[in-house]
Amino acid sequence: MKVYLAGPEVFIPEARAVLDEKIELTRAHGFVPVCPGDLEAPASLKGKARGLATSEVNEKLMLSADFIIANLTPFRGIAADVGTVYELGFMCGRGCPAYAFTNIATGHYERVLDYYGGDLRTDETGAVRGPDGLELETYDMVDNLMLDGGIENRKGVIVRHNAAPDRLYSDLTGFKQCLTIAARQLLA
Repeated sequence: MKVYLAGPEVFIPEARAVLDEKIELTRAHGFVPVCPGDLEAPASLKGKARGLATSEVNEKLMLSADFIIANLTPFRGIAADVGTVYELGFMCGRGCPAYAFTNIATGHYERVLDYYGGDLRTDETGAVRGPDGLELETYDMVDNLMLDGGIENRKGVIVRHNAAPDRLYSDLTGFKQCLTIAARQLLA
């Protein structure tokens, strides 16, 4: 079975080393790894053309995969990387099994609470809102309910792990747990 390996670690300086380790671990668990960067857009393309070509390549890679393991560690803010979220939605939309991990165990609600500096209000309907009037999801989930729901409704899991701050995108503890669970569920 082929697994698409999604996550923001493609942006870190040591991306190649982290991806190579993920590839090795994936093979050791009996899966064929597929990840962004396996195929690249032609180097002659620049700017938007290169971005569109890269998107097309990654979608073709996802179409070749049987399931996904996504790194939902918050990236550049309080939520998961938007590219990874797209990839997770793409694979869930195909009906593929989905697994994920995060290297920040604190849930989405707590991260949003921190973002607002604790300044929350409960309105007359019982909805919890930030000072900007926007309602918060109070479901004790890793991220937005659609991500947690997409994974768990396909019998997958989200592994929560607290990594060291300097290893948020390179700690593979949760990834290894996802591989073990996926192998038990999909290769049995």
